[in-house]
Amino acid sequence: MKVLNLVTLALVIVGGINWGLVGAAQFDLVATIFGGQDALLARLVYVLVGLSALWQIVPLMRAGNVGEVRAEAHR
Repeated sequence: MKVLNLVTLALVIVGGINWGLVGAAQFDLVATIFGGQDALLARLVYVLVGLSALWQIVPLMRAGNVGEVRAEAHR
């Protein structure tokens, strides 16, 4: 489970950086790398980032329910 949390966290960070670039410079890095927003690989990355954000809600809720230190220990 720890590996999955790290992978999803990395994808959320990638998504955040991509949205930051879109907002600041109107530059979609994922679309540029994978051939446009409608390209299958770009859409896959977008879906994985979205699912990763949903997955990261679980540790966030644990941290809120049991305290941050205990939530990190269960990862």
